[in-house]
Amino acid sequence: MIEHSHLKIIQALHANGTLTEAANALCLSQPALSHQISYLEKKLGITLWEREGRSLRLTQAGTLLLEVANQVLPVLSQAEKTLAAYSEGRQGILRIGVECYPCFEWLTGMIGQFMQQLPDIDIDIVQKFQFSGLEGLLNHHIDVLITPDLVKKAHIDYEILAEYQLVLLASTDHPLANIKQLTPEHLSQETLLTFPVPLERLDILTHFLTPAHLAPEKIKQIESLEIMLQTTALKRGVCVLPEWLVDIKNKDLRLKKIRIGKKGLFQKLYLALRKPDKTIPYIKKFIATGQKIVNNSIS
Repeated sequence: MIEHSHLKIIQALHANGTLTEAANALCLSQPALSHQISYLEKKLGITLWEREGRSLRLTQAGTLLLEVANQVLPVLSQAEKTLAAYSEGRQGILRIGVECYPCFEWLTGMIGQFMQQLPDIDIDIVQKFQFSGLEGLLNHHIDVLITPDLVKKAHIDYEILAEYQLVLLASTDHPLANIKQLTPEHLSQETLLTFPVPLERLDILTHFLTPAHLAPEKIKQIESLEIMLQTTALKRGVCVLPEWLVDIKNKDLRLKKIRIGKKGLFQKLYLALRKPDKTIPYIKKFIATGQKIVNNSIS
């Protein structure tokens, strides 16, 4: 009963706010769009939108249909791309979800090698999700998810790509540059620069500071890795990054690596995928390539 075109209409109404702008976005005349909406409402037996002055407001039923559209249309779009790839003789499309900022850094380095090995595979990289990366994987919006978090779910498997050490990074003339290892007390007096992620996902807090009942003096979130490194070099804060990433980026900056705690702070990098997809040849190749390149970068 509900067709692909109906879902696109409800998305256009929500995104554009007026019937005229929605019609323009869909390359339809306003009367044609009104007719299609009226036809759909008649079929469903319920009103989907109401006028509020010159704007439109979705009803409860319209909002429900919009949620369906947001879930279904990306899946249909990707299915169409994959089928097109099959029809053109290509093996398929690999949609990669990236759920951490450092993950994206090494991914950009390995994609080239992977595509050289399998030139018939198209790559899509997704960094932003409507809900979460794991939900994107379960809803078939992506095929694999690179993440530092292992969250057990039915029908999802995890492959360990690598284990690496997190280190504190400070300017070479920062007072902390003279210490051999970081204590929670050291960091409680500093501005901690982090990527814009929920605090509960920061290992330096959950596994180091929180158990000691301490917190940084201030937390400042920065989206750009380069700006974070420059800010650290200028002694406007300290940051915690994977050691392998520091070794790559700390070539022209005067930055000092400091071990976190007596034994160091370690983290695993995972690749999550749907269990039935483990047998797909190009996904198996991606896992093998990722494990090899990540470990080479870290070692």
